[in-house]
Amino acid sequence: MNSAKRDSWNQRYAGSDLIWSAGPNVLFSEQVGDLQTGKALDVACGEGRNAIWLAENGWQATGVDFSEVGIEKANTISAKRSVAVTWLVMDVCELELPAASFDLIAVLYLHTSPEERAIWFPRLVELLAPGGTIIYIGHDPANITAGTGGPQDKSLLPDAQECCRYLAGLEIQAAQVIERSVASDPGHGDKHVSGIALDCLVRARAPSG
Repeated sequence: MNSAKRDSWNQRYAGSDLIWSAGPNVLFSEQVGDLQTGKALDVACGEGRNAIWLAENGWQATGVDFSEVGIEKANTISAKRSVAVTWLVMDVCELELPAASFDLIAVLYLHTSPEERAIWFPRLVELLAPGGTIIYIGHDPANITAGTGGPQDKSLLPDAQECCRYLAGLEIQAAQVIERSVASDPGHGDKHVSGIALDCLVRARAPSG
């Protein structure tokens, strides 16, 4: 990803207030509820809310983001909450982590170009351990015309069908559009905006071996 985008996120995270809510994404927490704990990777973790929640619930969590400011804030928050999380400053398109090493990979609201998705999506599949689960949640393309908030560039918003193409060989457990109250998950849009957002949810499980 380009340096201008990284600088923009560093500036957003530089304030004292949280950009996102302190708690986990509600839909994500629901999807994780039936999984056995293990090693988890939170991709584009930002201020770390989902990785911290995972660690508090028994996961061995790693959070990765290209914003050093976001990771610094995540590290501060996890330390205050006495939670052990491995924090890494790394571009999702340049991930250098051991293959087949994560039982859960979370990709939440990572909106990149199609060219970048063609790099990082396959890499994440390679990082998934046998029997592991990958969960993608992002603004659906339909959100531009029928929902609230989120990017307005359709090229940044893969639909479930595109995501599933990258997950060929995995068991697709969910691939659908979910309606979300913007008020239920602060941070995805202006705090004064209300309404319904349309999110794309894709959940897939790797073969056990």
